[in-house]
Amino acid sequence: MLELPLIAGDGHASVLRVHRAGDGAPGLFLLPALGVPAAKYDAFALSLCDEGVACAVHEWRGNGSSSLRARRGVDWGYRELLQYDLPASIAALDPGSRWYFGGHSLGGQLAAMAAARQPQRSAGLVLLATGVPHAPTFTGRQRLGVGLFARVLPLLTRLAGYYPGDRLGFAGREAGQLMRDWADTVRTGRYGHYGHRDDLEGALSRLRQPVLAVRMTRDWLVPEASMQALMAKMGGPGTVQLFDDARLGAHADHFRWMRQPQALAACVAGWLRANP
Repeated sequence: MLELPLIAGDGHASVLRVHRAGDGAPGLFLLPALGVPAAKYDAFALSLCDEGVACAVHEWRGNGSSSLRARRGVDWGYRELLQYDLPASIAALDPGSRWYFGGHSLGGQLAAMAAARQPQRSAGLVLLATGVPHAPTFTGRQRLGVGLFARVLPLLTRLAGYYPGDRLGFAGREAGQLMRDWADTVRTGRYGHYGHRDDLEGALSRLRQPVLAVRMTRDWLVPEASMQALMAKMGGPGTVQLFDDARLGAHADHFRWMRQPQALAACVAGWLRANP
């Protein structure tokens, strides 16, 4: 495993974790879930390498190797991630490999946005346990809870100066604007401009790359309607793979696959080989 030091356009420093799989091997540029350090995906990356697929894991601002931590007066949102951090990682990818963009949970949403902004760098999308977190895609108490949480978040983050997820039990200590951007999507089901001159929703609709969407059957954080809402934003051909406990070999929820990733890695590698 190679650790590549990165400096983003605004001075933010982090490390890109690169797992190589031989010359000419296809690669997955992987974006973690909210609050999850890049190192937590090492087992999945190594399983991909065993299948002949390289993997480069991005580090979110505020986590792991990042030089920043969210606090009052230190804030960022989707704009900084899309304008500074992701371009720095993308520029460091081996130009000799064919790279597919992908991500887990929030990482899948940002991977789609990054591909829409730089479609020439992405060969396709791999969306793992991710979807648009629009409140109407949930049902029953979950819809009520997610919608209420999104309405409370703006006030909470402005009062605290950041998002204290480590105390609340959802995500970690996160930047306030990041969580407000997430809450906007919960309320509207749409993505904003985030400092980009073009309409991001329009850019997504023009994306014609193949998409693999993987859903875990016990994942209440990503209902099927949420996953389908994200796929519907893009114009490329889509493939859906469902993983239950038997297929995964573990409890098929939002996070458990990270501990036992071999079956998922084989699925992703097979799809990459079928979509060269």
